[in-house]
Amino acid sequence: MSKTRIIGIIATAAIIICAFLPWSEINDAHLKHLIFTGVNTEGSSYGEPGKLNIFLSVLGLVMFALRKKWTLRVNLFVCGFLLAWTFRNVLIFSRCEVGICPQVHIALYISVVAALAAFLSVLFTRVDQ
Repeated sequence: MSKTRIIGIIATAAIIICAFLPWSEINDAHLKHLIFTGVNTEGSSYGEPGKLNIFLSVLGLVMFALRKKWTLRVNLFVCGFLLAWTFRNVLIFSRCEVGICPQVHIALYISVVAALAAFLSVLFTRVDQ
C-alpha cells in the first residue's frame, strides 16, 4: 500500500474521531452553557453535520482500501465533497449570531485539515494498472 493511501486512511479516521469531540461552545449569561459536537447539537438549529462527515469518511476509507481505477475516481468526488462539507461546518459553527460568538475548539479545525489531507492524498495516489 502506498504512503498516500495510508495518509488518506489516517486522515479519514481522524475525521470520524473529530465528529465526536467538541467543535464549539457558547457561554452566555442569558443562555445556558452549550457545547456542540458533530453529532450532538442540542439547543441549536445546526442539525447533525457530523453524521454526514462519518458517512463520507467511512466511504472514503473503503475507497482507499480498494485498489481499482474506478474507486480512485469515486473517492475523488467523495473526498472533495467531504472537504467542502467540513469547510461549511467551520463557517456555521464559528460564526457569531446576535452578538454571541462561540468559542471554537481544535477538533473542528483538525477535521478540516484532515479532510484536506484526504483530498490531497487522493490527488497524489498513483493509479494501479
